[in-house]
Amino acid sequence: MFGRRRKGRADAEDAAGTADRLADGVESEADDLEEGAEAGQDTERRRVNLPPAPRPDGPWDISEVREPAEGRVDLGGLFVPGVEGMELRVEVAGDAIVAATVVLRDSAVQLQAFAAPRNEGIWGEVREEIATGITQQGGVTDEVEGPLGWELRAQVPVQLPDGTNGVQLVRFVGVDGPRWFLRGVISGQGAVQPEAAGLLEQIFRDTVVVRGDAPMAPRDPIVLKLPNDAQMVPEGVQQQAEQGSRFAGGVDRLSRGPEITEVR
Repeated sequence: MFGRRRKGRADAEDAAGTADRLADGVESEADDLEEGAEAGQDTERRRVNLPPAPRPDGPWDISEVREPAEGRVDLGGLFVPGVEGMELRVEVAGDAIVAATVVLRDSAVQLQAFAAPRNEGIWGEVREEIATGITQQGGVTDEVEGPLGWELRAQVPVQLPDGTNGVQLVRFVGVDGPRWFLRGVISGQGAVQPEAAGLLEQIFRDTVVVRGDAPMAPRDPIVLKLPNDAQMVPEGVQQQAEQGSRFAGGVDRLSRGPEITEVR
């Protein structure tokens, strides 16, 4: 990079003038480098903090759906589509339910909604933070444009039941909506073979988010609730009818269980 220099004095052989011109050149070059760095940072911020993109195929805001409960399970902050043969689990943080996981055969998708700024999307920032956390733990991430937009495909370090170290393949997907952000974590065969995750992706797309009008700080989780007719099944308990497959069950059968979502 070459800096812009001011015109020198008439006497080109004046040593003081030559030194001044050289100093001016160095200062100008430094200014250009600083301006370039700031421009690069501004470009990065613009790339990350983009306004929410259109969502012609969902997920939906409650204001965009006439009958949100039709074909969906009402969890308060989320209306989750019901699919035959699925199991619905809830994730608890303290006394609050903050996520729901749909298990379907040998795959699962965890759904979690957060408050977001009115005019800025946060998925770009969240994606970078998740990637940084995973790589710091020795995992591997790859940012790709998938069926649901930009997503993070990750190999997350885990400890296997026999005590040895292994990895779990996970897909982090996300969509920015009006004052909310919906994140999905796809695991199981839906992460190992993304082309086999069509039904899970459709569940994510058809989910309805209820942000509410109460003030919330960006990234605060949108709290969920159990359906009125929910039947809680303790973690690890299997109904006799479920013994053929641990992923069997229906939308009226809820269980608690941790899901691998982030490595911090």
